[in-house]
Amino acid sequence: MSTYDEFIVAVKDIHRLQALQGHLGWDRETIMPEKGAAARADMLSWLAKEAHGRLVSPQLGRMIDDLATLDNLDEDQQANVREMRRAHDKAVKLPEQFVADYARSKSEAMMAWQKARADSEFSAFEPHLEKLISMTKEKIAYLEVEGTPYDALLDEFEVGMTVADYDPLFAGLRQRLVPLLDKIMAAKASNPDPEWPEHLQFPIEEQTAFCTKVSEAMGFDFQAGRMDASTHPFSAGLWPGDTRFTTRYDLSEPFSCLYGVMHETGHALYEQGLASEHAYTPRGAAVSLGVHESQSRFWENQIGRTPAFWKAALPWFTEHFPDAPSWDAETLNRIANNVSTGFVRVEADEVTYNLHVMLRYEIEKQLFNGDLAVKDLPSAWNSMFKSWFGVDVPNDRLGCLQDIHWSMGAFGYFPTYTLGNLYAAQLLESMADELGDIDQIVESGDWSTLLQWLGPKIHRQGSKMTPAELIESATGSAPSPEPFLRYVESKYSRLYGL
Repeated sequence: MSTYDEFIVAVKDIHRLQALQGHLGWDRETIMPEKGAAARADMLSWLAKEAHGRLVSPQLGRMIDDLATLDNLDEDQQANVREMRRAHDKAVKLPEQFVADYARSKSEAMMAWQKARADSEFSAFEPHLEKLISMTKEKIAYLEVEGTPYDALLDEFEVGMTVADYDPLFAGLRQRLVPLLDKIMAAKASNPDPEWPEHLQFPIEEQTAFCTKVSEAMGFDFQAGRMDASTHPFSAGLWPGDTRFTTRYDLSEPFSCLYGVMHETGHALYEQGLASEHAYTPRGAAVSLGVHESQSRFWENQIGRTPAFWKAALPWFTEHFPDAPSWDAETLNRIANNVSTGFVRVEADEVTYNLHVMLRYEIEKQLFNGDLAVKDLPSAWNSMFKSWFGVDVPNDRLGCLQDIHWSMGAFGYFPTYTLGNLYAAQLLESMADELGDIDQIVESGDWSTLLQWLGPKIHRQGSKMTPAELIESATGSAPSPEPFLRYVESKYSRLYGL
């Protein structure tokens, strides 16, 4: 057996253990009985320790060293060696017991967050969050990274991105988005959004059926995956042939479920489209969260929030919600794109969405680079939200408890949503250059051409390139915020007659 073959055997075993963690995590969020929480935390802790032990093995380190000196590896092999080098070098700095304890704490925190969110009581989650932030700071110290403490966390989700990159990016976006928001809010006085009928109900079974049709039209293979309900929508590519996603329901309106499904199906299509011949290796995994979010935001917004989408989906909507008003496609699209200073990030329009991301980014910066105490997090959140959006946050559930990410220890994740928006707009422009009128394709109801374009350019590439290289390879240009700003300014100028 060659060194590379031996290396791949070890790599696949590590990824199988991580896939088991993912599977148990999915089960915990969807169907696990409440009393299983302690045992599940113990099992996830053990799996994390086992995977870590294999990742830091001196034998694996020697194989990586030997392979890094070879000049006859192909691009796929080089990608595996490069990514495992990075993972190994970080992992060896973390004590095994710390990794196990951190996994246990995250599992316990997630269960506490679910109850605290339901009760809208931050104090119930506070000690768990305090522990996670303390352990995360300990992790940062172990990693000994250059730059700010928060940079270590940002790099985990989008390699190479730091505060020095995000600060000017966000400042530039705010400079264009805030005036646009002001114009829209002024225009709503003379061009109001359609009124939503009171007391109208949308049964869960019909929402499920409608959203399943949309997901199938997007290309999701339900023989290789499934859809369930959870407190916070998420997607999990567990292993080849088994990709799962979740949504949540609001009986008073179906859009929360619909766009949650389109968002998570976008993630899931990426996972289903990865190259199966590279399964259980870095080459066969998604390259970054920013690119992953580009797939979800592309389908949710640039396909799903368009008149063309509603022309295709209107018959399905009418079939499953016959008691709804006789809305046409333009009205449904206007409802779906309603701009408001709402509290919930996942239900935000495309103008305010990035402001929600920036708020979380600033909070995380204060937690890790500043001196914000966990006990003061709700008041800091509410104060910033009032300053940015002009409204008072009524409770913790709609404020600092709305997202699952902090209970997962996923500090540094939020900025990738904005990167996803930017990447998605850039991909849309290139797709239109090659395929022609995207609205015409979407209106036809046959969206296979869109998935076929994304497959070879994004999905099957896995981690062969860096995120920036991948976007440039797919579009011919380096990543830039300009396509997104052109897109959002044009779209909402049309919608609100600016």
